[in-house]
Amino acid sequence: MNSIKTISTLSLFLFILITTTTSTSSIKPDINVWPKPVNISWTNPTTTTLSPSFKILSSCTDKHLRRAVRRYNHLILTELHDFIRPQPKTLSSSFLNELLITISDVSAPLQHGVDESYTLWIGSSGQANLTAVTVWGAMHGMETFSQLVWGTDQLMVPAGIFISDKPLFAHRGFMLDTSRNYFPVRDILRTIRAMSANKMNVFHWHITDSHSFPVELPSEPELAGKGSYGAKMRYSVDDIKMIVEYGMQHGVRVVPEIDTPAHTGSWAKAYPEIVACADMFWMPAGKTWPERLAAEPGTGQLNPLNPKTYEVIQNIINDMVTLFPDSFYHAGADEVVPACWLADPTISSFVSNNGTLSQLLELFINLTYPSIISHNRTVVYWEDVLLDPTISISSSLLPKETTILQTWNNGPNNTKRIVSAGYRVIVSSADFYYLDCGRGSFLGNDSRYDKQIKEEEGKEKFNYEGGSGGSWCGPYKTWQRVYAYDITHGLTEEEKGLVMGGEVALWTEMVDGEGLDGVVWMRAAAMAEALWSGNRNEEGRRRNGEVVDRLMEWRYRMVGRGIRAEALQPLWCLSNPGMCNFVQ
Repeated sequence: MNSIKTISTLSLFLFILITTTTSTSSIKPDINVWPKPVNISWTNPTTTTLSPSFKILSSCTDKHLRRAVRRYNHLILTELHDFIRPQPKTLSSSFLNELLITISDVSAPLQHGVDESYTLWIGSSGQANLTAVTVWGAMHGMETFSQLVWGTDQLMVPAGIFISDKPLFAHRGFMLDTSRNYFPVRDILRTIRAMSANKMNVFHWHITDSHSFPVELPSEPELAGKGSYGAKMRYSVDDIKMIVEYGMQHGVRVVPEIDTPAHTGSWAKAYPEIVACADMFWMPAGKTWPERLAAEPGTGQLNPLNPKTYEVIQNIINDMVTLFPDSFYHAGADEVVPACWLADPTISSFVSNNGTLSQLLELFINLTYPSIISHNRTVVYWEDVLLDPTISISSSLLPKETTILQTWNNGPNNTKRIVSAGYRVIVSSADFYYLDCGRGSFLGNDSRYDKQIKEEEGKEKFNYEGGSGGSWCGPYKTWQRVYAYDITHGLTEEEKGLVMGGEVALWTEMVDGEGLDGVVWMRAAAMAEALWSGNRNEEGRRRNGEVVDRLMEWRYRMVGRGIRAEALQPLWCLSNPGMCNFVQ
């Protein structure tokens, strides 16, 4: 066990006594921590002043923890955050000099299911103690401590407070698409930093798509060389190493996604022979939606009948598992469009000879899945691979031990279908967790916007009366919508055990680095609390008024930390607690 000082037996007894005799109903409204800790005890609300020489101390030699300690030492003494709402001023008689960290398992790797729990005790006699099983739990504890500190001329922190905390769900993620629009490395690093502050732990990086292939891979340099938007819009090997390491320093896993066999039009710049229907207009004139060539502009799907396809994919897999050490590898498999494959003569001939498109997908999965798991990886697919009504495969081809499905359609219904089949699931329901929804359409030449009066009775609602406005998944997902989602809704207790957690997702047709922060934050923060400590209070009722007050305070602190998060309410609401609620 690594520590500078250990907590005395008496102190441990007091910790246990406090947590067993005081319910969470004693939580005070002026404990502004996001996400809300699972258990807080503060029976005698007083504060203490941080010593000018305050330090976080730990003898742990883990390089990631040491960086985090330096980071939080600097943040705590320089943030100088003042809460909008008044804080208690009853001071204890001594300064708080140090926060001592004790970690019992310093070698636990950052991976799914790692212990992220911690306990935090801030006394009134000059010392605070943070105890965690792992480095990653200790990072969460330091974040909580940093949010408890406030003041400008004088830094203060609650005294006599005990927090015991751990997440409800092990997977709390954010997915960013960097193909449709390019995001500079600085934007990704800033996003990871904000995720860590919200105790989110998975950055799902949807790196490539039909629009661009921005990642430089040593074995396949032409994919980025010809398929990116340009030399300044690529991620080098050094960039990836920096992002992965930055994630480790902040307790955030980086899970890569190379989407196949659909969404691969950008591959055709380097290998036109392996991509069906590349560079064709996505919605041919006179065709219906089922006859489209892609889900949106940007066509192209890998040809499973061409042996060259698998040579290229094998090289990509080998490079990706070298660059990304995480045990999860996301292989996509969503939105395979029939007409695109049928536009290829070899595939059309295959179907004419009694083959099916589902058999093509089976062939593709059978020839790529073993390559991924041979690298000791668990494969993540979008739900389509099993649930798509037109092109899908049998569950017998996907072992449950090494397969995870990510759901995005039909809300709780598809989650239920996946776990009922015995698969682990990551929930990213477009009805709740898609951050791009409700922002209109990026398509040009859309005459539906021209309507100056509301649509005629019986016609599609577009501009008026709750119309889609061009967004397939409208309306806009507000932070309240995100926060309210129960990702295990309708599941049995056994099925709930297969829900790993969730991810908010940002597809970036209409977003780049300039607008990233406002689109993501504070809605991602809302999911972060719902998956960390839940969206209900200790009586099992939905949290209401106090949530927005804490989230507002947290928003202003995040802005002070350089995250350009969107506003949630007029500032007047925070200055007048409860007055902006729907009911009191």
